[in-house]
Amino acid sequence: MSNDTNKPEPRKKISLGSKKLRGFFLSHLDKIYSAKAHLVNHLPTIKEEAHFADLKIAVRETIEDVERQMARMEVIYELLDSSPNNANCGGLAGLVDDAFEDIKKHAKENELRDMSIVFYLQNIESLEMASFQVLQMAAVKLRNKQIKQLLRENYDEAKADRTLLLLIGSKYIVSSTGS
Repeated sequence: MSNDTNKPEPRKKISLGSKKLRGFFLSHLDKIYSAKAHLVNHLPTIKEEAHFADLKIAVRETIEDVERQMARMEVIYELLDSSPNNANCGGLAGLVDDAFEDIKKHAKENELRDMSIVFYLQNIESLEMASFQVLQMAAVKLRNKQIKQLLRENYDEAKADRTLLLLIGSKYIVSSTGS
């Protein structure tokens, strides 16, 4: 008698039908959009809490970038004949809320408060970059070059903001250790 229990099972192909893929895409687009709405509402306060002039400028530029990114995302919703839905964005919103707690904790210490702002904005930009990359991969299957391009622009902007924040953080550390 042969023992068929050792035979590997045939591999099942993963099928992301257009309906499933569209649902996944919109669900995650909603999460990022909701997180950006939460962020853009809080960034002006973060900008006011920043002490280092270059950091204030970077936060102002981030506000402008987030608003542009949200506008691009609204175009994507239109292309998909959809609209933004409030989504649970606990992870990204939690980072923003944690940043506020850290800012309050270091209210009287400019250097630590500014480093907290850099730390949290760096983390937020990194998560946004990863999110936009996954949505770009999904957009390939949606077969819409304009959606893919809009997501690419958002990714590039988040990457540029992250790089700017790294440079500012480095400059801040160098200038504060020399004092």
